[in-house]
Amino acid sequence: MAERARRLVALDLGAESGRVAVGTFDGERLVVEDVHRFPNIPVALAGTLHWDFLRLFGEVAAGLRRAGSGGPVASIGVDTWGVDFGLLDARGRLLANPVHYRDARTDGMPAAADALVPRTELYRATGIQFMPINTLYQLLAMVRADDPLLRQADRLLMMGDLFAHFLCGSTVAEYTNASTTQLLDPRTRDWARPLAARFGIPERLLPEIVQPATVLGLLRGEVADAPGLTRTRVVASASHDTASAVVGAPLDGPSTAFLSSGTWSLLGLEVSGPVISDASCAANLTNEGGVGGTIRLLRNVAGLWLVQETRRVLWPSGDPPAYEELAAMAASAPAFTAFVNPDDPRFLHPGDMPERIRAWCRETGQAVPGDAGTLLRVILESLALRYAAVLAELGQVAGVSVDAVRVVGGGANHRLLCQLTADATGLPVHAGPVEATLLGNLVVQAMALGEIPDVAAGRTLIARSLSTTTYEPRGDWSEQRARFAALSHRPDDRPAAAVRHAPQSGGSRS
Repeated sequence: MAERARRLVALDLGAESGRVAVGTFDGERLVVEDVHRFPNIPVALAGTLHWDFLRLFGEVAAGLRRAGSGGPVASIGVDTWGVDFGLLDARGRLLANPVHYRDARTDGMPAAADALVPRTELYRATGIQFMPINTLYQLLAMVRADDPLLRQADRLLMMGDLFAHFLCGSTVAEYTNASTTQLLDPRTRDWARPLAARFGIPERLLPEIVQPATVLGLLRGEVADAPGLTRTRVVASASHDTASAVVGAPLDGPSTAFLSSGTWSLLGLEVSGPVISDASCAANLTNEGGVGGTIRLLRNVAGLWLVQETRRVLWPSGDPPAYEELAAMAASAPAFTAFVNPDDPRFLHPGDMPERIRAWCRETGQAVPGDAGTLLRVILESLALRYAAVLAELGQVAGVSVDAVRVVGGGANHRLLCQLTADATGLPVHAGPVEATLLGNLVVQAMALGEIPDVAAGRTLIARSLSTTTYEPRGDWSEQRARFAALSHRPDDRPAAAVRHAPQSGGSRS
């Protein structure tokens, strides 16, 4: 590396695990090395499912010390999952461990919200997909329960912002993660304050919003005294992990869809402005903020969570097969035994996922998968068919003829799922980079430091440093797509049915 090489640190926290990685940038290439990995295990306490923030922050601090031991660190950026948050008091102290989005407190909250603000109006104001996990519904649950934490709280910080607060003292909201709350106006890129007031959400909780690539401050506290960290800046990267993943995805233009594949699957298109219309509302598509003024028009699809939870239940001893072994079991199982809709509400919460899948099959008159391999194949084929259905809606709504899919994240390593996705969609699937989220995080930091000018330059940089595997479609899945569509059209799978005839919002179209 040249003498001017700079060391940047990405803190990447996902729903199943976290890691601290160092990216070394010499102006031409970006080399990434993991220095610390750790599990992210939620904790159930007194009937509520929490994130263990204190332990997670301890792991982050340990990883930063390891990163600093290798030499001076120029900057740190954090990316996390969306929708969840922590509440601070007026002195900046965390009032309670953040609640997990899979907690049951949001059960019934979408219907309660409908009674206050009609869905058509809510969608026109925010352009966000209706999901019970959304921040709006979590806060509404607290309002309806008269939760004393809301009275004590001075500030709400999304998870990425919460880590940044305890790293450098910042109390702002980074735009891409704020956009997942269903409380942001995608046109003004600011909070929809009148809307929040109608739900009883105190305005004081909503912090100032900053754009990605904003320098938040110097690292402080005990960690800042460690070698290599005394002059380290904390940067607001694209703190929603999907926003970082899309920055790190070398898209071939507006006709290439992205699929960020992990615990969740985020399938979408990068567009120039929010798409808020009858069609996008009916399809329950979401408009999330991206870097450089872009919008990620996408759909959240239940991803490898179904595999993760099935693995946990089938092998409770704590020594389950590796995910590669599970994929091999699925590859050896018979094709097209049965399909489920991965987005059915019954699959959202932790529990006996294998029995829930079998119950769906019984209810729909399909063969019930018995062995583990067949059960896993049912999940993977169903995910691929769900991707195909969402992709068709995305192309129609955005007026784009999608010609390829770029898969990034851990799912890019899942060869069987990538091939099934190519088969189900009838499109080539370009898999990689696996580390798109880390790379996108680092690219935004490099932008903040003035090392690269924009996202396009970052993607060029990434393309020079990765290899791509392409999966070409095989066979004709039209019969399977039709069968899947018939099985999926059930009353509990129509979250946007009530807004199918929403009036035009006047929002910009791509």
